[in-house]
Formats: sequence, C-alpha cells, structure tokens
Amino acid sequence: MSTKFVFVTGGVVSGLGKGICAASLGRLLKQRGVRVRNQKFDPYINVDPGTMSPYQHGEVFVTEDGAETDLDLGHYERFVDEDLSGNSSISSGKIYWSVLNRERRGDYLGATVQIIPHITNEIKSRIYAMAGDDVDVVISEIGGTVGDIESQPFLEAIRQVASERPHGDVLFIHVPLIVQIPGSGELKSKPTQHSVKELLSLGIQPDILVCRCDTPITEDIRRKIALFCNVEPDCVIQNATAETLYEVPLLMAKEGLDEVVCRKLGLITHQPDLREWSAMVKREKAAHKKVRIALVGKYTQLHDAYLSVVESLNHAGTANDAVVDIEWVNSEEVNEGNVAERLSGCTGVLVPGGFGDRGIEGMITACRYARENKIPYFGICLGMQMAVIEFARHVLGYEDATSSEFSETTKHPVIDLMPDQVNVTEKGGTMRLGKYPCVLTEGTHSRELYGVEEISERHRHRFEFNNDYREAMQDAGMALAGLSPNGHLVEIVEIPDHPWFVGAQFHPEFKSRPDRPHPLFYGFVKAAVEKMETK
Repeated sequence: MSTKFVFVTGGVVSGLGKGICAASLGRLLKQRGVRVRNQKFDPYINVDPGTMSPYQHGEVFVTEDGAETDLDLGHYERFVDEDLSGNSSISSGKIYWSVLNRERRGDYLGATVQIIPHITNEIKSRIYAMAGDDVDVVISEIGGTVGDIESQPFLEAIRQVASERPHGDVLFIHVPLIVQIPGSGELKSKPTQHSVKELLSLGIQPDILVCRCDTPITEDIRRKIALFCNVEPDCVIQNATAETLYEVPLLMAKEGLDEVVCRKLGLITHQPDLREWSAMVKREKAAHKKVRIALVGKYTQLHDAYLSVVESLNHAGTANDAVVDIEWVNSEEVNEGNVAERLSGCTGVLVPGGFGDRGIEGMITACRYARENKIPYFGICLGMQMAVIEFARHVLGYEDATSSEFSETTKHPVIDLMPDQVNVTEKGGTMRLGKYPCVLTEGTHSRELYGVEEISERHRHRFEFNNDYREAMQDAGMALAGLSPNGHLVEIVEIPDHPWFVGAQFHPEFKSRPDRPHPLFYGFVKAAVEKMETK
C-alpha cells in the first residue's frame, strides 16, 4: 500500500489544539495497527526555534538526531510513542533557506525563483520525504490559522499534493472554533463556516471538521455545519474540552474520528485497542495523593517554556498515584532571605534547563536550601550545573565557583567548555545536541531506577562538568552517577547521603511518556511523595 497523507489545518483563532488533534489521531491509528509518522510545518521565518526566546514560542523540543524543533513534536512523541527526526519539523525559514541555497548553486538554471513552483515544490518534497515502505499514513499539521499570509504557501502546497495523488490518498482535517455567545451561552457556527469558506477559496475542501468547543454541540449545530460546509454529518467531530490532556484520544475515538479517517482513506484495520491507554487515563483521574513541587526557573511566566518538564512530572505523578501541583518560582526573585518562604510547603525542588546568567543566583540558593534541608532535588541541564556550582561554593569553599558561561575571570570554572564537544552552530559556539550514550555507576539512584548499565539520552547544551574538579567533588561527597562511555564527560551527579539529590546534564523530559514515565522523574516524584508523607 502506498503512503497516504492527512493534513491538519486550523481556523478562526490560533491555539485551538491542532497539535493535540494530530497527535490523538496518530495514537488512534497506531492502536489500529497503522504505521504513522507525524510532521509539523511552522510559518515563521526562523530556520528553527533554537535561537528563539522561550517567551516567543515555548520550549524547544529536541529529537534523537539533535534537531531543535517545535514543541508540538513533543505532543506527537508522547501520544504516538514514536521517535521523530528533524524532518518532522519544518519552518518557512528552513524552506526559504533551502531554496535560496539551491538558487545560489545554480540548481534552477537561471530561472526566476518564485513562490510557485519553487517554494511549494520544496514544501511538497518535505512532505513526500516522510513517506516510505515503513509508513502507512503521514499526518502533517500546518501551523498558524487559515487566512494568515505566512501560511498560504503551505496551503497551496498541500492543495497540489491532493491533485497529484490518487483519489483517496489525501485527507484534509480542519480544526475550527465553535463560538459560545457570552451571557446567553448560545453556540454559533458562523465562524466555522467562514473558516471553511476561506479554505475553499484556496482550493481545499476539508473532509473532516474537528470542532473545538467548551460545551457539547447539538445535533442541530452538527447538521447545520455539515450542510453549509459540504461534509457528511458524521464528519463533523466534536472536540470538547477534556478533563485531562490524555483523555482527548479516547473522546476522539468515541466521536468516531479514526473510523471516519480509515473510511475516507480506504484503510482496512481492526478496532483500536485502547485498554492500556484507558487504564492510564483512569489512573490519572483517580490519583488521590497530592504533592507540591517547586519549579525554579527563569521563564516561569510562560508555562509552555517548560512543557515537557510539566508533562513528565504529570506522568510520574500518575505512576505514583499522585497529583503533582507545581509551584512556579521565578528564580530572579529568590534570595537567602526569602527562599524558605518561597519553597514552603514544597517537598520537591526542580531546576530546569536554560541559557544565560539571568536568575542563576536564585537557582543556586534554591539548590542549597534543598540540599541542606534534605528536600528531594532534581536538576536538569542548567539545573545540574547549578547543583555543581552550589556544591563547589558551599561544600568545597570555592566562593567564586561558577560556569565560564557566566564569568571569564573566575578562578574556579567548575562548569566549562570541554574538548569533547561537537556540532558548531551558527552562533559560533559548540553545542551537544541529540542523543548520546551514558554509562551508569553501580549503586546509585540512577542505576537502580533505569535498571540497566548503559542508557541513551538527549542533550542541548554547550558547557560541561569541569574534569579538573572531579576528585575534589567526589572526596567531598558528590557521586558521579553517569559518565560518557569513554569516561570523559560527566552526565549525572548525585549526593548519596541525601534522600534524593540528582542532577542530569541531559534532558530526560524529552523521553517521558504518559504510560511510561521517565525513570528519573518517577524516582524524583516518588521521593517527593515520601517526603510529604513523613512531614
């Protein structure tokens, strides 16, 4: 069977959850035995989100091959449980960059380079590149909203794909908003109709409408939408607000989304086996313990900046029959005088990743408080480096200890650039990106939780633990719980005489799944729950 293509677009307003819709459909098709691959097109001109502020676009999700991608890829991986690559995240900037480089090389033989056919051909090539003998369905989400100037080349490209492929190989899903009138609560479908009209003006007739709403839509509204938007009534799918994020695939299945998609694409499949997923959602809803964890970071004003961390905490909470309540703590506001108050009531402290020196003193203060008061601590990437700096300052007595990222004059750069690093970036620095192996030390929390000697985790950083300080750190009570296979790079640090004090140089949040929480997150939340129960 040749690969089939599903395109997901959004209308009326942005932020309706196209990514969750695409991810949920991927999960449902996978549970039917269909081999699925997800892809996201973003209309911004940046080549990728790697240099964008988290306040602009939320977190940067890193794939196994080291691509810095849109956060929706995190949803895809968590829902569908398939590792994606850089080919799954394409921006306008990446498309234009490729076309302009080809023009400079003379690949177009002197032709006038235009949106059509050159830009649209490049977009189509990225879509077709996802196909293969091991893929039955490619689900491509088009970022932005229908009507946006930036999205038009992508919409034209997917229109062309539909005209090039055999009938039944391409499906268009549109995600519009059903508006509820304030005061009366009356549901209005007119914005949805106008959104579909906008698509039709571009030559695209949606096959399925996944209508976003807070309250259930009536049969009258469903029939009205079907009539005016030229779709069958059972192709108007209600997408009501779910109680939990991972309940969405179950609600979509109840509405028959996957049934209609399979019918439209001519896929012969068995019914989806959702027993394990349903059990996971049921367990999430039934969690009765409550644990409060402080997330001490520099981007706390925008929670999407730490989206995968939040989801990983929730995964681990469900596995521990607990609801994780996050206390968002701006590290710039933490100091020695208020740290006890700011972390009061929290039985776990997590310091996530980040770049730059803003807010680091507050992170170090929070780290020290957790270490000295035996509160479970989990440091991720920058958070691991803060733990090393704090230990050097207050245990080893190196008062000026810091990272060479923050100071070029410090006498004790306990975090520094190391010669093993690779991948020169456009910014001119070195960066460790993507998956790298790590060997775990016997007798450590990490080794016990993973249950294996060697692991692979995803990285996104420039600076490393400075090996000149290994001996002093170990003599003072810090364990090197994980090293690169050649022993040159420190990947995990622990403090053995602490209930739970772990710092990981990598980003474990990128590999956590709702039905398979990451071992380190599981151990951290478990320790926080135990701390809560003994208070």
